[in-house]
Amino acid sequence: MATAAAAVARRAGARAAAALLSACGTAARGWRRAGPARPLCTAPGTAPDMKGYLWERYREAKRSTEDLVPSIMNNLLNPDAIFSNNEMSLSDIEIYGFDYDYTLVFYSKHLHTLIFNAARDLLINEHRYPAEIRKYEYDPNFAIRGLHYDVQRAVLMKIDAFHYIQLGTVYRGLSVVPDEEVIEMYEGSHVPLEQMSDFYGKSSHGNTMKQFMDIFSLPEMSLLSCVNEYFLKNNIDYEPVHLYKDVKDSIRDVHIKGIMYRAIEADIEKYICYAEQTRAVLAKLADHGKKMFLITNSPSSFVDKGMRYIVGKDWRDLFDVVIVQAEKPNFFNDKRRPFRKVNEKGVLLWDKIHKLQKGQIYKQGNLYEFLKLTGWRGSKVLYFGDHIYSDLADLTLKHGWRTGAIIPELRSELKIMNTEQYIQTMTWLQTLTGLLEQMQVHRDAESQLVLQEWKKERKEMREMTKNFFNTQFGSLFRTDQNPTYFLRRLSRFADIYMASLSCLLNYDVSHTFYPRRTPLQHELPAWSDRAPALRPPLLQEAQAE
Repeated sequence: MATAAAAVARRAGARAAAALLSACGTAARGWRRAGPARPLCTAPGTAPDMKGYLWERYREAKRSTEDLVPSIMNNLLNPDAIFSNNEMSLSDIEIYGFDYDYTLVFYSKHLHTLIFNAARDLLINEHRYPAEIRKYEYDPNFAIRGLHYDVQRAVLMKIDAFHYIQLGTVYRGLSVVPDEEVIEMYEGSHVPLEQMSDFYGKSSHGNTMKQFMDIFSLPEMSLLSCVNEYFLKNNIDYEPVHLYKDVKDSIRDVHIKGIMYRAIEADIEKYICYAEQTRAVLAKLADHGKKMFLITNSPSSFVDKGMRYIVGKDWRDLFDVVIVQAEKPNFFNDKRRPFRKVNEKGVLLWDKIHKLQKGQIYKQGNLYEFLKLTGWRGSKVLYFGDHIYSDLADLTLKHGWRTGAIIPELRSELKIMNTEQYIQTMTWLQTLTGLLEQMQVHRDAESQLVLQEWKKERKEMREMTKNFFNTQFGSLFRTDQNPTYFLRRLSRFADIYMASLSCLLNYDVSHTFYPRRTPLQHELPAWSDRAPALRPPLLQEAQAE
């Protein structure tokens, strides 16, 4: 039987669905298509009242926006939907693969505090940093994923898909860097390609930027900012490159030395969010005869205890292959490392591996050997992970696997986008932008004063929309008007994306995901506005089911 979301998708064409961006775009385009009307003269031989004319158009646009909001509020986006970048049918998928951390298992807010505190203490105890930095505590609301860090200048920032810095989101320590200083620092707001992070988001081979794509990197960004803040506040001269390396090594050691793993295993209920839907997803796929495998960088005993907690002691029976400590992304590229079998006591065996057996755990290895031993190739494989680079990039570019990104932040952002305040703000912002575009043809001094007021209002509203999501950096997916660099990479390397694996429960195993054809800048938008079948999944329709 078709599930709720699938039924919603099929019947969307029968409903009056006007999603926010479509409605906003319609309003804005309406003003653009109208063309600048000719202002009326107050009397024969007198100059037109441009100020009055422009403000009347402004009020008309405002009324038009207010009329749109109620219809948008009746068609909210579904936070439990799956969104598609590339057409893909689940009927073609025979094998499902999964990462572990933040894919099969989710962690509570306590974990990032643990990582921050442990890495901070390592800085003090092993790298001889001042003990005074211990006063800094982890702030879960400071950073977002996808930010770039300039290693040499010690600044954290948000960059869009075109390599432009979003002004107002550049932080040195815990303080925002003034726009004028940013422009002087980078000779504008564009970051040249040679300075951007490398393919995997790292600062290497001359690249001065590091991109933080991992959910585990949130405490790392906060710790970097806090230590920078301490040095700046106390006028301590330091080398930013050394600070970056020391923080990176401390965060790494929290994982490598087992500090994080031991803490989670000792209090699993505190750190792991129990989700019965994880088992439901795996059971559903198994019931339909799908093969499944797990490839994770986490160690064997840690994965075993976590999976026993969220799935059950028989969790291995659901997987055809389990690989731990894979060292992704090297796993997808290094052909030299053979697999090693791990016995029940966690001891590594020296046997040569001729077959990957169900119920057995393997360590290390490489994808080329994996493909040789399993024969699982091409587009019949769908792999899910939360890290755009380490989990998904090589699989889609080099091996033709289908990929699904798990983006936990998506659910909270969609809930914000469904609020009346956000919808009112965004609808008016888009309409005002269209009005500015249309009315800029009036170059007289009086008109320009009015337009400057509108531009000031637009700037304030853009700041307001940023603050809806995160006061410092805004949305994970957008800068002011452009996609973020994070979204650009997500769109390139993920066929589908969703907030959690549980979203799969809303779809039949033969469901086809169709990306919405959004009009290009040079294409006519009218057909898009009238094609409800390709609009996003709506919350009210899912609830009705």
